[in-house]
Amino acid sequence: MSFSTLGLSKPIQLALQKNNFIEPTPIQEKVIPLVLEGHDIMAMAQTGSGKSASFVLPTLELWSKSRGEGKAKIKVLVLTPTRELTKQVAEAFKIFGANLEQEPKVVSVIGGESIGDQLYEIQHGCDILVATSGRFLDVLSKKQMNLSHIEFFILDEADKMLNLGFAEELELVLDAIPKKRQNLLFSATYPQKMQDIASKITQNPIEVSVKETATVEAINQRVIEVNRENRGPLLRALLKDNKWGLVLVFMANKRATDNIAEKFRKYGFEAASFNGDLEQESRSETLLAFKEKKVNILFATDIASRGLDISDIDCVINYDLPRSPADYIHRIGRTARAGKSGVAISFIDYEDMEHFKLIEKRSDIELRRESVEGFALVGEAPKKTKGPAPVKGKGKSKKDKLREKKPIKHSR
Repeated sequence: MSFSTLGLSKPIQLALQKNNFIEPTPIQEKVIPLVLEGHDIMAMAQTGSGKSASFVLPTLELWSKSRGEGKAKIKVLVLTPTRELTKQVAEAFKIFGANLEQEPKVVSVIGGESIGDQLYEIQHGCDILVATSGRFLDVLSKKQMNLSHIEFFILDEADKMLNLGFAEELELVLDAIPKKRQNLLFSATYPQKMQDIASKITQNPIEVSVKETATVEAINQRVIEVNRENRGPLLRALLKDNKWGLVLVFMANKRATDNIAEKFRKYGFEAASFNGDLEQESRSETLLAFKEKKVNILFATDIASRGLDISDIDCVINYDLPRSPADYIHRIGRTARAGKSGVAISFIDYEDMEHFKLIEKRSDIELRRESVEGFALVGEAPKKTKGPAPVKGKGKSKKDKLREKKPIKHSR
């Protein structure tokens, strides 16, 4: 099937051809016609499956037919969990809308940049507003933008926004936008909390689920048992033994990314750290250096697990396992993109074993444990200890407590 069969106009098809989009992915093939028909959507597909284009393309198509004359009005609101994903989605709207008769005015609103400049840009004409949820609420509190014309409300990577506390903020967003609108929800996972949120946004969505087995099958997933103190030396050995171009290494916290990147630079590697403490300008510069292969090893926190659309990442390393099993798929989905293959390696020790079993169960995978010569896991698994058993007779029984509450009858 080609994009020409999905009901998209010639200008959008031309933009697709120009950017080497030949055939729609399964999620695009299913979702685009439904959006064009005006349905609310709740779509689930793995990261790297083309979710963003599945809402960007039909939204542009519908927007181009209803824009109207005069100054641009905000008709599309897209909320995402990270700055990088926000910029990526905004860029997609610009790229695929470039050939439309009226090119859309797209504004991205993220933290780390001047809120005054962002408001100025919105007030001087905005058709499509793409924002991180937190910064959108900051702008909303200023009460200086008109949201009454919104026709499309889109949440991308909605489950991640839940982790950031978006559930509590949703009411503020929904109160600020028109009740009559088309709602599009996209995510790689839909836990119960996400389904509860969805019910507040839309009552009758069409649920679309695409199991992108090809995406996971293109990733060679490995698990290596190694003591924590040997993970750095093992990683250096793997980097020397393999001809990987770009390597993304996930760490547990911000400080760890900075510390290990500095160590690896001392060993002669072109390494950098990427975390939420970086100023926006530094984040953009670091990502650009990684894309252009001036830096080939990026040590990052989970902010890099979503929104990084870099097609040439050869290997993802889980130096530390993700806290949430759902984030495992998001992390490894940074490799094997755009039809390429990739490798994903997870380091585990005794303390990680139970957690990785849970990841396997939730991800519907079962991986063989490996050992690398010179870095084999040593020691013993810590014994599970139970807390002290309750002592009988120490506390008052329910009957005793009830007796104490009853009034005492005095004889006369």
